[in-house]
Amino acid sequence: MKKMIYGVDLGWASQLEKMGYRWLDEAGGETDIIAASRELGANAVRLRVFVDPPKEAFWKKQENETCMLGFCDMKSVLEMAERVKRGGMKLMIDFHYSDHFADPMFQDMPREWQDDSNAQLEKRVYSHTKEVLHLLAKHDIFPDWVQVGNEINHGLMWPKGNLKEAPKQLVRFLNAGYDAVKEVCPDCQVITHLAAVMDNDLCMPFWENFFAENGKTDILGFSYYPYWEKFESDQGRLSEKLKEYAQLYYKPVMIVEVGGLDYDEEGCYKIIADCIGAMQEQDGQEECGIFYWEPEVTAQILPDAYPLGAAKLAGEKTLQYNKALQAYRDHQ
Repeated sequence: MKKMIYGVDLGWASQLEKMGYRWLDEAGGETDIIAASRELGANAVRLRVFVDPPKEAFWKKQENETCMLGFCDMKSVLEMAERVKRGGMKLMIDFHYSDHFADPMFQDMPREWQDDSNAQLEKRVYSHTKEVLHLLAKHDIFPDWVQVGNEINHGLMWPKGNLKEAPKQLVRFLNAGYDAVKEVCPDCQVITHLAAVMDNDLCMPFWENFFAENGKTDILGFSYYPYWEKFESDQGRLSEKLKEYAQLYYKPVMIVEVGGLDYDEEGCYKIIADCIGAMQEQDGQEECGIFYWEPEVTAQILPDAYPLGAAKLAGEKTLQYNKALQAYRDHQ
């Protein structure tokens, strides 16, 4: 049996706490979100970092869509990271290099960086990464993994780091982040994260350019969302796809985001179990991991009704994990 990382992304938790939300354990007693996650078998937490997020921590993503961001500025992440470490959990830090969520549809340049040259932006990526990690290190917190970019299939910090428009420069930005991580935390594993693990058309152009331009990374990270990609979860297909990437580029792989519909507890449990099984089948990896993206919520409490949490309302401003995350405990 491989050493498994059972992770949860808790980027919304501190903002929800300020809004008055609390969590219950399986027995119905009030508990801390870290403890509630650990009770179900989680042993790691993923936290995202934005460059200069809005103070109110909400982002108008589109005309009729407002997203809650979570408290993800540098100081707020430190506070949450201290809680993670006190809870005995491993830690992943996820740099978005934006003032809000970055994903395949949105890779917006931080507002204060917009007029910078490419050379200046390389320094920005390096210094921002280093500043955040130095702050953590000052408090004796050294992440186990750091993501340099989030779901960057089409690049990051558009248009300067767009894959189609500036493929060479994109890799220089990413390598600047990698170098900063290794300077502060030499033992930390750097993850390069793409969405849509099952979609070659979305993944292969990035990897081909990244490695042709001498991109630096330690782990190939992927998102796995059957709901968004409109397919049935299948452990065998996922396992084979991960093996393809690992064998092609001689790197270990990880599922750094996974999720299922919060009201479909059995279906979501199966998705998680499929990911665990697929990761355990990877050859030559002593450590394998998956991270559930924001399991501590339900669509009922979010302004954009994001549907892929793993919790339920158990009372007024009271949340409790549903069955889904029990897959972590059941597969240990």
